[in-house]
Amino acid sequence: MKKIILYMTATVAVVALNGCGGLVYSDDYYSDYVGDDLTTLFLVDERGLSYADIPYKCDSMTRWSHTAPNGEFSFIQHEYCEFDFNGLDGNHDFTDDEIVRIVDDRNSGKGGIEYGCESFGVSSTFNDGSFDYDQDDVCTFYL
Repeated sequence: MKKIILYMTATVAVVALNGCGGLVYSDDYYSDYVGDDLTTLFLVDERGLSYADIPYKCDSMTRWSHTAPNGEFSFIQHEYCEFDFNGLDGNHDFTDDEIVRIVDDRNSGKGGIEYGCESFGVSSTFNDGSFDYDQDDVCTFYL
């Protein structure tokens, strides 16, 4: 009888702990993609804090995704990715505002990325990865 109870307890523990092991962001569009051309970058503000839940869609995607809680987004190299900055104020005045920077996993800015915004125009990111955009803008980046 003790063996049966011990076996049942062990089985319940295995089933209960099966889901443990780390948080995986459920909206990762490329979670099953296998390829050397998959790249991951991050959206952060001027202090390095993450921009989570920013909607984006790249050429190879069939639906919109969102940046992860750490600002992470993935894409296949050399495709266009559109980001919807609805709710952000833009960054072309002299007050504290919502500067968005594109950085790598070492928090190094990704300068020279070509982009165009619906209400701002065409340009490329600055050396720190920041870029100009207007309030509630939608911007497309050639990554």
